[in-house]
Amino acid sequence: MDEVFSIFLEEFGNQIDKQNVPPSSIERYTGKLPNQLLEYWAEHGWCGYGDGIFWLVNPQEYEGVVASWIEGTKFETIDTYHLIARSAFGDLYFWGEKTGASLNVTSILSRYTVFNSVFGAEQMDKQLQNFLLTRNIDNDDYGDLFKPAKKKLGTLRHDEMYGFVPALMLGGPDTLDQLEKVKAVEHLILLSQLAELQPYDFSDI
Repeated sequence: MDEVFSIFLEEFGNQIDKQNVPPSSIERYTGKLPNQLLEYWAEHGWCGYGDGIFWLVNPQEYEGVVASWIEGTKFETIDTYHLIARSAFGDLYFWGEKTGASLNVTSILSRYTVFNSVFGAEQMDKQLQNFLLTRNIDNDDYGDLFKPAKKKLGTLRHDEMYGFVPALMLGGPDTLDQLEKVKAVEHLILLSQLAELQPYDFSDI
């Protein structure tokens, strides 16, 4: 295990609900995603970290999610994106084939953030390692609700997330009582249809 992944594990802890990555998936994404990520897949699989607050995922399972969020936006013409990671509450981490770790979407609020990496297209492995090193549990813990949600609803599986029902964009409150364990792909596609994707206005925070 390399030093970067060791540091990542120190922050998030051991993996849960691991899926082994078949050689066909490695082959499918060679040249589209960083070689370093594919090496991590081969060694560690797709799985959850931090008791399931953060997940490295199979992008193929989320192709419909990517399409539903990107379609009709400016991002459609900027790059070809793949979802490489997500949080328990539906923070989505997109990887652009040309732009790398350049787009995050907070699905429950239909907000996005764009990043310009100091590492160019020729340094995708460094971009990927920088992405992992800048993850932390607090950033993925919406409203400090992760531990209460896990206690109430149980540990997530690889295809699940905690979702607010009714959705926040429909006026639902962001309280523990409104959280349910939902199927991630289906819920994320539903959220993409509720409101237009807008940039984060950090003056609101």
